[in-house]
Amino acid sequence: MGDRVVDPTFTSLPYRSLGDAALARAAELGATHADFRFERVRYQELAVRDSVLQGASDTEDLGFAVRVVHRGAWGFAAGVLLSVEEAVRVAETAVAVAQVSAGMTSRPVELAPEPTYDDVTWVSAYETDPFEVSVAEKAAVLIDWTTRLRTGAAVDHASAHLLQVHECKYYADLSGTRTTQQRVRLAPGFEAMGAGADTFDSMASIAPPVGRGWEYLAGGRDAWDWDAEIDEVPELLAEKLKAPSVEAGTYDLVIHPSNLWLTIHESIGHATELDRALGYEANYAGTSFATPDKLGTLQYGTPVMHVTGDRTIEHGLATIGYDDEGVATQSWDIVRDGVLRGYQLDRSMGVMHPELAGPEFPEGRSNGCAYADSPGHIPIQRMANVSLQAAVDGPSTEELIGRVEHGLYVVGDKSWSIDMQRFNFQFTGQRFYTIRDGELAGQVRDAAYQATTTDFWGSMEAVGGPETWVLGGAFNCGKAQPGQVASVSHGCPTSLFRGVRILNTVAEGGN
Repeated sequence: MGDRVVDPTFTSLPYRSLGDAALARAAELGATHADFRFERVRYQELAVRDSVLQGASDTEDLGFAVRVVHRGAWGFAAGVLLSVEEAVRVAETAVAVAQVSAGMTSRPVELAPEPTYDDVTWVSAYETDPFEVSVAEKAAVLIDWTTRLRTGAAVDHASAHLLQVHECKYYADLSGTRTTQQRVRLAPGFEAMGAGADTFDSMASIAPPVGRGWEYLAGGRDAWDWDAEIDEVPELLAEKLKAPSVEAGTYDLVIHPSNLWLTIHESIGHATELDRALGYEANYAGTSFATPDKLGTLQYGTPVMHVTGDRTIEHGLATIGYDDEGVATQSWDIVRDGVLRGYQLDRSMGVMHPELAGPEFPEGRSNGCAYADSPGHIPIQRMANVSLQAAVDGPSTEELIGRVEHGLYVVGDKSWSIDMQRFNFQFTGQRFYTIRDGELAGQVRDAAYQATTTDFWGSMEAVGGPETWVLGGAFNCGKAQPGQVASVSHGCPTSLFRGVRILNTVAEGGN
Protein backbone atom coordinates (compact mmCIF):
# COMPACT_ATOMS: atom_id res chain seq x y z
CA MET A 1 0.00 0.00 0.00
CA GLY A 2 2.65 2.51 -1.04
CA ASP A 3 4.53 4.34 1.70
CA ARG A 4 1.84 3.86 4.32
CA VAL A 5 2.73 1.55 7.19
CA VAL A 6 0.89 0.28 10.23
CA ASP A 7 1.36 2.57 13.23
CA PRO A 8 4.44 1.36 15.17
CA THR A 9 2.69 2.10 18.46
CA PHE A 10 0.30 -0.69 17.45
CA THR A 11 2.84 -3.15 16.07
CA SER A 12 4.82 -2.86 19.31
CA LEU A 13 1.89 -4.37 21.23
CA PRO A 14 2.16 -8.08 22.18
CA TYR A 15 -0.65 -9.38 19.96
CA ARG A 16 1.40 -12.10 18.31
CA SER A 17 2.35 -13.82 21.56
CA LEU A 18 -1.21 -13.48 22.88
CA GLY A 19 -2.63 -14.90 19.66
CA ASP A 20 -0.22 -17.85 19.62
CA ALA A 21 -1.08 -18.73 23.22
CA ALA A 22 -4.84 -18.42 22.71
CA LEU A 23 -4.90 -20.49 19.52
CA ALA A 24 -2.67 -23.18 20.98
CA ARG A 25 -4.93 -23.54 24.01
CA ALA A 26 -8.08 -23.68 21.87
CA ALA A 27 -6.52 -26.45 19.76
CA GLU A 28 -5.52 -28.39 22.90
CA LEU A 29 -9.14 -28.26 24.03
CA GLY A 30 -10.39 -29.73 20.76
CA ALA A 31 -11.57 -26.70 18.80
CA THR A 32 -11.95 -27.52 15.10
CA HIS A 33 -11.63 -23.81 14.30
CA ALA A 34 -10.28 -20.92 16.34
CA ASP A 35 -9.49 -17.33 15.47
CA PHE A 36 -7.88 -14.53 17.46
CA ARG A 37 -8.57 -10.85 16.83
CA PHE A 38 -6.66 -8.00 18.50
CA GLU A 39 -7.86 -4.44 17.91
CA ARG A 40 -7.10 -0.86 18.79
CA VAL A 41 -9.75 1.57 17.60
CA ARG A 42 -9.33 5.28 18.31
CA TYR A 43 -12.19 7.76 17.96
CA GLN A 44 -11.93 11.53 17.97
CA GLU A 45 -14.91 13.86 17.65
CA LEU A 46 -15.25 17.65 17.58
CA ALA A 47 -18.46 19.69 17.59
CA VAL A 48 -18.85 23.43 17.03
CA ARG A 49 -21.94 25.63 17.21
CA ASP A 50 -22.09 29.30 16.29
CA SER A 51 -18.29 29.71 16.23
CA VAL A 52 -17.82 28.12 19.67
CA LEU A 53 -16.25 24.71 20.31
CA GLN A 54 -18.95 22.73 22.12
CA GLY A 55 -16.95 19.61 22.78
CA ALA A 56 -13.96 17.47 21.82
CA SER A 57 -13.45 13.84 22.76
CA ASP A 58 -10.70 11.31 22.15
CA THR A 59 -11.36 7.70 23.14
CA GLU A 60 -9.71 4.35 22.54
CA ASP A 61 -11.04 0.78 22.46
CA LEU A 62 -8.26 -1.78 23.00
CA GLY A 63 -8.60 -5.51 23.54
CA PHE A 64 -8.77 -8.94 21.97
CA ALA A 65 -11.24 -11.74 21.28
CA VAL A 66 -11.16 -15.49 20.71
CA ARG A 67 -13.81 -17.26 18.66
CA VAL A 68 -13.97 -21.05 18.32
CA VAL A 69 -15.99 -23.84 16.77
CA HIS A 70 -16.14 -26.73 19.25
CA ARG A 71 -18.50 -29.71 19.00
CA GLY A 72 -20.11 -27.96 16.05
CA ALA A 73 -21.05 -24.81 17.97
CA TRP A 74 -19.75 -21.26 18.22
CA GLY A 75 -17.99 -20.02 21.32
CA PHE A 76 -16.74 -16.50 21.93
CA ALA A 77 -14.99 -14.54 24.67
CA ALA A 78 -13.03 -11.29 24.93
CA GLY A 79 -10.50 -9.65 27.22
CA VAL A 80 -8.57 -6.44 27.80
CA LEU A 81 -5.66 -7.53 29.99
CA LEU A 82 -2.66 -7.95 27.68
CA SER A 83 -0.99 -11.02 29.14
CA VAL A 84 -0.43 -14.56 27.89
CA GLU A 85 -2.26 -15.92 30.94
CA GLU A 86 -5.32 -13.83 30.09
CA ALA A 87 -5.21 -14.93 26.46
CA VAL A 88 -5.25 -18.56 27.58
CA ARG A 89 -8.12 -17.87 29.98
CA VAL A 90 -10.16 -16.16 27.26
CA ALA A 91 -9.60 -19.13 24.92
CA GLU A 92 -10.77 -21.50 27.65
CA THR A 93 -13.86 -19.36 28.20
CA ALA A 94 -14.68 -19.37 24.49
CA VAL A 95 -14.51 -23.19 24.43
CA ALA A 96 -16.70 -23.38 27.53
CA VAL A 97 -19.29 -21.17 25.84
CA ALA A 98 -19.24 -23.46 22.79
CA GLN A 99 -19.78 -26.51 24.99
CA VAL A 100 -22.93 -24.93 26.39
CA SER A 101 -24.04 -23.76 22.95
CA ALA A 102 -23.61 -27.23 21.45
CA GLY A 103 -26.76 -28.47 23.16
CA MET A 104 -28.74 -25.66 21.52
CA THR A 105 -27.20 -25.88 18.03
CA SER A 106 -29.45 -27.70 15.58
CA ARG A 107 -27.07 -27.50 12.62
CA PRO A 108 -23.32 -27.91 13.21
CA VAL A 109 -21.27 -24.88 12.27
CA GLU A 110 -19.21 -25.30 9.11
CA LEU A 111 -16.98 -22.70 7.50
CA ALA A 112 -16.41 -22.24 3.78
CA PRO A 113 -12.79 -22.92 2.83
CA GLU A 114 -10.46 -19.98 2.33
CA PRO A 115 -6.80 -19.86 1.26
CA THR A 116 -4.21 -19.21 3.94
CA TYR A 117 -2.68 -15.72 4.04
CA ASP A 118 0.61 -15.91 5.90
CA ASP A 119 1.51 -12.66 7.64
CA VAL A 120 0.06 -10.13 5.20
CA THR A 121 -0.37 -6.38 5.80
CA TRP A 122 -2.95 -3.96 4.40
CA VAL A 123 -3.26 -0.18 4.96
CA SER A 124 -6.10 1.97 3.62
CA ALA A 125 -5.60 4.80 1.11
CA TYR A 126 -4.98 8.15 2.76
CA GLU A 127 -2.34 10.88 2.66
CA THR A 128 -2.44 12.50 6.12
CA ASP A 129 -3.54 10.71 9.27
CA PRO A 130 -6.09 13.10 10.84
CA PHE A 131 -4.84 12.11 14.30
CA GLU A 132 -1.52 13.74 13.43
CA VAL A 133 -3.27 17.11 12.99
CA SER A 134 -3.73 19.12 16.18
CA VAL A 135 -7.15 19.46 17.75
CA ALA A 136 -6.66 23.23 17.71
CA GLU A 137 -6.17 23.24 13.92
CA LYS A 138 -9.22 21.06 13.35
CA ALA A 139 -11.36 23.14 15.70
CA ALA A 140 -10.28 26.29 13.87
CA VAL A 141 -11.55 24.88 10.58
CA LEU A 142 -14.97 24.04 12.04
CA ILE A 143 -15.21 27.41 13.79
CA ASP A 144 -14.42 29.17 10.52
CA TRP A 145 -17.13 27.19 8.73
CA THR A 146 -19.84 28.21 11.16
CA THR A 147 -18.66 31.84 11.25
CA ARG A 148 -18.88 32.09 7.48
CA LEU A 149 -22.25 30.35 7.31
CA ARG A 150 -23.74 32.82 9.79
CA THR A 151 -22.97 35.75 7.51
CA GLY A 152 -25.96 34.61 5.43
CA ALA A 153 -29.08 36.63 6.22
CA ALA A 154 -31.26 33.53 6.46
CA VAL A 155 -28.92 31.66 8.84
CA ASP A 156 -29.76 32.02 12.53
CA HIS A 157 -27.48 29.25 13.79
CA ALA A 158 -24.76 27.04 12.32
CA SER A 159 -23.08 23.87 13.53
CA ALA A 160 -20.15 21.78 12.33
CA HIS A 161 -18.74 18.43 13.31
CA LEU A 162 -15.86 16.07 12.58
CA LEU A 163 -15.69 12.39 13.53
CA GLN A 164 -12.44 10.49 12.88
CA VAL A 165 -11.61 6.82 13.33
CA HIS A 166 -8.20 5.13 13.27
CA GLU A 167 -8.57 1.35 13.34
CA CYS A 168 -5.72 -1.17 13.71
CA LYS A 169 -6.40 -4.89 13.72
CA TYR A 170 -4.47 -8.17 13.90
CA TYR A 171 -6.14 -11.48 13.00
CA ALA A 172 -4.81 -15.04 13.27
CA ASP A 173 -6.44 -18.47 13.05
CA LEU A 174 -5.55 -22.15 13.30
CA SER A 175 -5.23 -22.50 9.51
CA GLY A 176 -2.17 -20.20 9.57
CA THR A 177 -3.69 -16.97 8.31
CA ARG A 178 -2.27 -13.84 9.94
CA THR A 179 -3.27 -10.34 8.84
CA THR A 180 -2.32 -6.92 10.18
CA GLN A 181 -4.39 -4.01 8.93
CA GLN A 182 -4.96 -0.30 9.46
CA ARG A 183 -7.61 2.03 8.11
CA VAL A 184 -8.54 5.66 8.59
CA ARG A 185 -11.94 7.22 7.98
CA LEU A 186 -13.61 10.52 8.75
CA ALA A 187 -17.02 12.18 8.61
CA PRO A 188 -16.98 16.00 8.44
CA GLY A 189 -20.03 18.17 7.96
CA PHE A 190 -21.95 21.33 8.77
CA GLU A 191 -25.54 22.54 8.99
CA ALA A 192 -27.13 25.98 8.69
CA MET A 193 -30.46 26.62 10.42
CA GLY A 194 -32.99 29.41 9.94
CA ALA A 195 -36.61 30.44 10.41
CA GLY A 196 -39.02 31.76 7.80
CA ALA A 197 -42.40 33.40 8.17
CA ASP A 198 -44.12 30.11 8.98
CA THR A 199 -41.38 27.50 9.17
CA PHE A 200 -38.02 26.48 10.60
CA ASP A 201 -35.65 24.46 8.46
CA SER A 202 -32.01 23.68 7.81
CA MET A 203 -29.56 23.00 5.01
CA ALA A 204 -26.60 20.68 5.56
CA SER A 205 -23.47 19.81 3.66
CA ILE A 206 -23.86 16.97 1.17
CA ALA A 207 -20.18 15.99 1.53
CA PRO A 208 -20.00 12.22 2.06
CA PRO A 209 -18.00 10.56 4.84
CA VAL A 210 -14.91 8.90 3.41
CA GLY A 211 -12.16 6.39 3.98
CA ARG A 212 -9.57 9.14 3.60
CA GLY A 213 -7.36 11.37 5.71
CA TRP A 214 -7.10 15.06 6.58
CA GLU A 215 -6.44 15.92 2.94
CA TYR A 216 -10.20 15.63 2.36
CA LEU A 217 -10.60 18.88 4.31
CA ALA A 218 -7.25 20.49 3.57
CA GLY A 219 -7.36 20.66 -0.21
CA GLY A 220 -5.58 17.45 -1.14
CA ARG A 221 -6.22 15.35 -4.24
CA ASP A 222 -9.97 15.04 -4.88
CA ALA A 223 -10.74 17.10 -1.76
CA TRP A 224 -14.29 18.32 -1.27
CA ASP A 225 -14.84 21.97 -2.24
CA TRP A 226 -15.87 23.17 1.21
CA ASP A 227 -15.50 26.86 0.35
CA ALA A 228 -17.91 26.65 -2.58
CA GLU A 229 -20.50 24.77 -0.54
CA ILE A 230 -20.27 27.15 2.41
CA ASP A 231 -20.81 30.08 0.05
CA GLU A 232 -23.82 28.35 -1.53
CA VAL A 233 -25.70 26.92 1.48
CA PRO A 234 -27.00 30.20 3.03
CA GLU A 235 -28.65 31.16 -0.26
CA LEU A 236 -30.06 27.67 -0.68
CA LEU A 237 -31.53 27.84 2.82
CA ALA A 238 -33.03 31.27 2.15
CA GLU A 239 -34.72 29.92 -0.99
CA LYS A 240 -36.00 26.85 0.85
CA LEU A 241 -37.53 28.91 3.66
CA LYS A 242 -39.56 30.89 1.11
CA ALA A 243 -40.39 27.94 -1.17
CA PRO A 244 -43.99 26.78 -1.67
CA SER A 245 -45.17 23.49 -0.21
CA VAL A 246 -45.16 20.66 -2.75
CA GLU A 247 -48.39 19.52 -4.34
CA ALA A 248 -48.81 15.79 -3.71
CA GLY A 249 -49.07 13.60 -6.79
CA THR A 250 -47.06 11.58 -9.28
CA TYR A 251 -43.78 12.99 -10.55
CA ASP A 252 -40.76 11.93 -12.52
CA LEU A 253 -37.67 12.16 -10.33
CA VAL A 254 -34.06 12.92 -11.08
CA ILE A 255 -32.19 11.88 -7.94
CA HIS A 256 -28.67 13.07 -7.12
CA PRO A 257 -26.21 10.58 -5.52
CA SER A 258 -26.28 12.60 -2.27
CA ASN A 259 -29.86 11.36 -1.80
CA LEU A 260 -29.94 8.08 -3.71
CA TRP A 261 -27.14 6.45 -1.69
CA LEU A 262 -29.46 6.15 1.33
CA THR A 263 -32.24 4.53 -0.71
CA ILE A 264 -29.67 2.02 -1.96
CA HIS A 265 -28.53 1.37 1.61
CA GLU A 266 -32.01 0.66 2.95
CA SER A 267 -33.74 -1.04 0.01
CA ILE A 268 -30.82 -2.98 -1.52
CA GLY A 269 -27.93 -3.07 0.95
CA HIS A 270 -29.89 -4.39 3.92
CA ALA A 271 -32.29 -6.42 1.79
CA THR A 272 -29.43 -8.49 0.29
CA GLU A 273 -27.65 -9.35 3.54
CA LEU A 274 -28.01 -13.12 3.45
CA ASP A 275 -28.58 -13.57 7.19
CA ARG A 276 -31.50 -11.16 6.90
CA ALA A 277 -32.85 -12.87 3.78
CA LEU A 278 -32.62 -16.25 5.56
CA GLY A 279 -34.56 -14.90 8.54
CA TYR A 280 -31.67 -15.06 11.02
CA GLU A 281 -31.56 -11.30 11.49
CA ALA A 282 -35.10 -10.35 12.46
CA ASN A 283 -35.37 -8.66 15.85
CA TYR A 284 -33.25 -5.56 15.26
CA ALA A 285 -34.60 -4.32 11.94
CA GLY A 286 -36.49 -7.10 10.23
CA THR A 287 -35.79 -9.65 7.54
CA SER A 288 -36.04 -9.20 3.75
CA PHE A 289 -38.46 -9.68 0.90
CA ALA A 290 -35.52 -10.74 -1.31
CA THR A 291 -35.41 -14.36 -0.13
CA PRO A 292 -32.97 -16.94 -1.57
CA ASP A 293 -35.70 -18.78 -3.52
CA LYS A 294 -35.90 -15.64 -5.71
CA LEU A 295 -32.20 -15.65 -6.62
CA GLY A 296 -31.84 -15.39 -10.39
CA THR A 297 -35.53 -14.67 -10.95
CA LEU A 298 -36.51 -11.61 -8.88
CA GLN A 299 -36.88 -8.58 -11.15
CA TYR A 300 -35.46 -6.08 -8.69
CA GLY A 301 -35.51 -3.21 -11.18
CA THR A 302 -35.15 -2.28 -14.83
CA PRO A 303 -32.40 -3.71 -17.08
CA VAL A 304 -30.24 -0.57 -16.55
CA MET A 305 -29.84 -1.57 -12.89
CA HIS A 306 -26.40 -2.99 -12.06
CA VAL A 307 -25.54 -3.13 -8.35
CA THR A 308 -22.32 -4.53 -6.94
CA GLY A 309 -21.07 -5.47 -3.50
CA ASP A 310 -17.47 -4.34 -3.07
CA ARG A 311 -15.07 -4.33 -0.12
CA THR A 312 -12.09 -3.27 -2.23
CA ILE A 313 -12.93 0.16 -3.72
CA GLU A 314 -10.49 2.93 -2.81
CA HIS A 315 -11.74 5.22 0.00
CA GLY A 316 -14.81 3.05 0.70
CA LEU A 317 -15.93 3.05 4.33
CA ALA A 318 -16.36 -0.75 4.29
CA THR A 319 -13.14 -1.30 2.34
CA ILE A 320 -10.59 -3.59 3.95
CA GLY A 321 -8.01 -6.11 2.75
CA TYR A 322 -9.23 -9.11 4.76
CA ASP A 323 -12.39 -9.47 6.80
CA ASP A 324 -12.75 -10.59 10.41
CA GLU A 325 -12.78 -14.27 9.34
CA GLY A 326 -9.51 -14.04 7.39
CA VAL A 327 -11.25 -13.86 4.00
CA ALA A 328 -9.71 -11.77 1.21
CA THR A 329 -12.20 -9.10 0.25
CA GLN A 330 -13.84 -9.05 -3.18
CA SER A 331 -16.30 -7.40 -5.59
CA TRP A 332 -19.35 -9.18 -7.01
CA ASP A 333 -22.75 -8.65 -8.58
CA ILE A 334 -25.82 -8.25 -6.39
CA VAL A 335 -28.20 -7.09 -9.12
CA ARG A 336 -27.35 -7.44 -12.81
CA ASP A 337 -29.64 -6.38 -15.68
CA GLY A 338 -32.24 -5.67 -13.02
CA VAL A 339 -32.28 -9.27 -11.69
CA LEU A 340 -31.18 -10.41 -8.20
CA ARG A 341 -27.88 -12.24 -8.66
CA GLY A 342 -26.11 -12.40 -5.28
CA TYR A 343 -25.96 -11.68 -1.57
CA GLN A 344 -23.53 -10.51 1.06
CA LEU A 345 -22.39 -13.40 3.25
CA ASP A 346 -19.78 -14.79 5.63
CA ARG A 347 -18.00 -18.16 5.85
CA SER A 348 -20.74 -20.11 7.62
CA MET A 349 -23.35 -18.95 5.11
CA GLY A 350 -20.92 -19.60 2.26
CA VAL A 351 -21.05 -23.33 3.10
CA MET A 352 -24.84 -23.29 3.35
CA HIS A 353 -25.20 -21.62 -0.06
CA PRO A 354 -22.28 -22.68 -2.30
CA GLU A 355 -24.27 -21.66 -5.38
CA LEU A 356 -23.57 -18.03 -4.46
CA ALA A 357 -19.82 -18.50 -4.81
CA GLY A 358 -19.87 -19.59 -8.46
CA PRO A 359 -18.67 -22.79 -10.17
CA GLU A 360 -15.00 -22.14 -9.35
CA PHE A 361 -15.81 -22.63 -5.64
CA PRO A 362 -17.90 -25.85 -5.47
CA GLU A 363 -17.61 -25.99 -1.67
CA GLY A 364 -18.76 -22.37 -1.36
CA ARG A 365 -16.90 -19.25 -0.36
CA SER A 366 -17.51 -16.14 1.70
CA ASN A 367 -17.33 -12.81 -0.12
CA GLY A 368 -15.58 -11.21 2.86
CA CYS A 369 -18.46 -9.62 4.75
CA ALA A 370 -17.70 -10.53 8.38
CA TYR A 371 -16.95 -7.60 10.70
CA ALA A 372 -17.04 -6.71 14.38
CA ASP A 373 -17.06 -3.07 15.47
CA SER A 374 -15.11 -3.73 18.66
CA PRO A 375 -12.68 -6.25 20.15
CA GLY A 376 -15.48 -7.05 22.61
CA HIS A 377 -17.99 -8.02 19.90
CA ILE A 378 -18.29 -11.17 17.82
CA PRO A 379 -18.01 -10.77 14.03
CA ILE A 380 -21.33 -10.75 12.20
CA GLN A 381 -22.24 -10.49 8.54
CA ARG A 382 -22.00 -6.79 7.67
CA MET A 383 -22.70 -4.75 4.60
CA ALA A 384 -20.15 -4.25 1.84
CA ASN A 385 -19.89 -1.04 -0.17
CA VAL A 386 -23.10 -1.63 -2.16
CA SER A 387 -23.16 0.58 -5.26
CA LEU A 388 -25.27 1.29 -8.32
CA GLN A 389 -23.02 1.42 -11.37
CA ALA A 390 -23.02 4.25 -13.90
CA ALA A 391 -23.64 3.74 -17.61
CA VAL A 392 -20.38 3.86 -19.58
CA ASP A 393 -21.68 6.46 -22.01
CA GLY A 394 -24.53 7.62 -19.80
CA PRO A 395 -26.08 11.09 -19.74
CA SER A 396 -25.08 14.01 -17.57
CA THR A 397 -27.27 15.27 -14.75
CA GLU A 398 -28.34 18.18 -16.96
CA GLU A 399 -29.32 15.78 -19.75
CA LEU A 400 -31.42 13.69 -17.35
CA ILE A 401 -33.21 16.80 -16.11
CA GLY A 402 -33.77 17.79 -19.72
CA ARG A 403 -35.77 14.59 -20.30
CA VAL A 404 -38.41 15.54 -17.69
CA GLU A 405 -41.49 17.65 -18.37
CA HIS A 406 -43.06 17.47 -14.89
CA GLY A 407 -40.90 16.32 -12.05
CA LEU A 408 -38.54 16.97 -9.18
CA TYR A 409 -34.77 17.01 -8.78
CA VAL A 410 -33.76 15.63 -5.36
CA VAL A 411 -30.48 16.58 -3.63
CA GLY A 412 -29.18 15.52 -0.21
CA ASP A 413 -30.53 13.00 2.28
CA LYS A 414 -32.65 13.70 5.33
CA SER A 415 -35.27 11.48 7.00
CA TRP A 416 -36.45 8.06 5.88
CA SER A 417 -38.69 5.14 6.79
CA ILE A 418 -38.82 1.51 5.60
CA ASP A 419 -40.74 -1.55 6.75
CA MET A 420 -39.37 -4.72 8.34
CA GLN A 421 -39.19 -6.51 4.99
CA ARG A 422 -37.21 -3.71 3.28
CA PHE A 423 -40.09 -3.25 0.86
CA ASN A 424 -42.38 -0.27 1.61
CA PHE A 425 -40.53 2.99 2.10
CA GLN A 426 -40.48 6.76 1.96
CA PHE A 427 -37.56 9.19 1.80
CA THR A 428 -37.27 12.94 2.14
CA GLY A 429 -34.29 15.09 1.11
CA GLN A 430 -32.30 18.24 1.74
CA ARG A 431 -33.89 20.01 -1.19
CA PHE A 432 -36.39 19.32 -3.96
CA TYR A 433 -36.38 21.42 -7.13
CA THR A 434 -39.34 21.59 -9.49
CA ILE A 435 -38.53 20.46 -13.02
CA ARG A 436 -40.69 22.09 -15.66
CA ASP A 437 -40.18 21.30 -19.35
CA GLY A 438 -36.63 20.12 -18.78
CA GLU A 439 -35.55 23.09 -16.66
CA LEU A 440 -35.16 23.64 -12.91
CA ALA A 441 -37.83 26.04 -11.63
CA GLY A 442 -37.01 26.64 -7.96
CA GLN A 443 -37.31 24.70 -4.73
CA VAL A 444 -40.41 23.26 -3.07
CA ARG A 445 -40.74 22.14 0.55
CA ASP A 446 -42.38 19.31 2.49
CA ALA A 447 -41.75 16.56 -0.09
CA ALA A 448 -41.16 12.84 0.32
CA TYR A 449 -41.10 10.08 -2.28
CA GLN A 450 -42.91 6.84 -1.49
CA ALA A 451 -42.83 3.43 -3.20
CA THR A 452 -42.16 -0.25 -2.79
CA THR A 453 -38.62 -1.37 -3.48
CA THR A 454 -39.39 -3.22 -6.72
CA ASP A 455 -41.77 -0.54 -8.01
CA PHE A 456 -39.18 2.16 -7.35
CA TRP A 457 -36.23 0.42 -8.99
CA GLY A 458 -38.61 -0.80 -11.69
CA SER A 459 -39.32 2.83 -12.56
CA MET A 460 -35.64 3.68 -13.17
CA GLU A 461 -35.35 4.67 -16.83
CA ALA A 462 -31.74 5.81 -16.97
CA VAL A 463 -28.55 6.06 -14.93
CA GLY A 464 -26.04 8.83 -15.48
CA GLY A 465 -22.54 8.55 -16.81
CA PRO A 466 -19.35 8.10 -14.77
CA GLU A 467 -18.97 11.87 -14.25
CA THR A 468 -22.22 11.86 -12.22
CA TRP A 469 -21.10 8.98 -9.96
CA VAL A 470 -20.38 9.83 -6.29
CA LEU A 471 -19.37 7.53 -3.40
CA GLY A 472 -21.69 8.44 -0.50
CA GLY A 473 -22.31 6.60 2.73
CA ALA A 474 -22.74 6.59 6.50
CA PHE A 475 -20.82 5.98 9.71
CA ASN A 476 -23.80 4.68 11.68
CA CYS A 477 -25.24 1.52 10.14
CA GLY A 478 -26.72 -0.48 13.02
CA LYS A 479 -27.29 -4.22 13.23
CA ALA A 480 -27.41 -7.18 15.64
CA GLN A 481 -28.17 -7.67 19.30
CA PRO A 482 -26.14 -6.52 21.21
CA GLY A 483 -26.07 -3.70 18.69
CA GLN A 484 -23.04 -3.03 16.52
CA VAL A 485 -22.34 0.03 14.35
CA ALA A 486 -20.41 -0.07 11.08
CA SER A 487 -19.41 2.37 8.36
CA VAL A 488 -20.37 1.70 4.76
CA SER A 489 -20.18 3.52 1.42
CA HIS A 490 -22.65 3.49 -1.47
CA GLY A 491 -21.70 4.85 -4.86
CA CYS A 492 -24.25 5.80 -7.50
CA PRO A 493 -24.81 8.09 -10.46
CA THR A 494 -27.58 10.63 -10.86
CA SER A 495 -30.59 8.59 -12.03
CA LEU A 496 -34.00 9.13 -13.62
CA PHE A 497 -37.18 7.53 -12.27
CA ARG A 498 -40.61 7.77 -13.89
CA GLY A 499 -43.99 8.12 -12.19
CA VAL A 500 -43.05 8.09 -8.49
CA ARG A 501 -45.56 9.05 -5.81
CA ILE A 502 -44.77 12.27 -3.95
CA LEU A 503 -46.28 12.99 -0.53
CA ASN A 504 -46.73 16.36 1.14
CA THR A 505 -45.26 15.65 4.57
CA VAL A 506 -47.16 18.45 6.29
CA ALA A 507 -50.48 17.19 4.99
CA GLU A 508 -49.55 13.60 5.87
CA GLY A 509 -48.59 14.69 9.40
CA GLY A 510 -52.07 16.09 9.90
CA ASN A 511 -53.78 12.85 8.92
